[in-house]
Amino acid sequence: MDAQKDQHYWSDRPEAASRPGEVSLLLPDVDLTLATDRGVFSADRVDRGTRFLLLDGPPPPSGPVDLMDLGCGYGPIACALATRNPEATVWAVDVNERARELCRANAATAGLDGVRVVAPDDVPADLSLAGLWSNPPIRIGKEALHELLTRWLDRLTPDGTAQLVVQRHLGADSLARWLDGMGWTTTRRGSRKGFRLLEVTRGQPDTRT
Repeated sequence: MDAQKDQHYWSDRPEAASRPGEVSLLLPDVDLTLATDRGVFSADRVDRGTRFLLLDGPPPPSGPVDLMDLGCGYGPIACALATRNPEATVWAVDVNERARELCRANAATAGLDGVRVVAPDDVPADLSLAGLWSNPPIRIGKEALHELLTRWLDRLTPDGTAQLVVQRHLGADSLARWLDGMGWTTTRRGSRKGFRLLEVTRGQPDTRT
C-alpha cells in the first residue's frame, strides 16, 4: 500500500488532489477496467487482499438477494459480485465521497444496474443482507473497526455470511477471536501471502437448560 496516496481514504472528503487513473480487475469470470483516483484505497492496483477475497472466497448466493460491499472504494468487490449475480442488489457502502463517485461510474460503465452506491447512513433501515464482503479499513483503529463490523454484521439474515479479508500482521487472528467472543462463528477459509480470509456467520443459540 502506498501510504501517501491512501492517506485518509476513510475520510468523507479526501484531501489528496485528484489524479485519475485506471486499473484492471481480471479474474477467471470477471474482466473489468475500473477508474480510480488519489484519495481512495489502493488507487494504483486492485489490492492483493481484495484479489484473494474475490479469487478464494465463495460465490454470492443466487437469485434476487441483497448483498453488501462494505468499504467499497472504487468498486472492485461490488462490481465482481454484481457480475457474478446479475439478479442481486449489491449495496456498495463507503464514507469516502470520491470513492462512491468512482464506484458509481464504474458500475455504470460495466452495465451493472444492480449496484447501489450509498453512504452508510443512506442504507435502508430495514435492509437484511444475504451476504457481506469486505476488505475492512483496519487502520481506522480497533474501536472504530469493531463498531463498524457490529453495525453491519447485525444486518445479516439468519443464514447469511460475511467474507472478510484481513492482513495477518494487522490483527486478523485477534479480530477472529473478538468476533467469536461477540457471539459470531468465525472460520478461517484460507491464508495467502500474509492475508487471512475469514467467514463469519451467526452463532448457534445455546439450547442447554
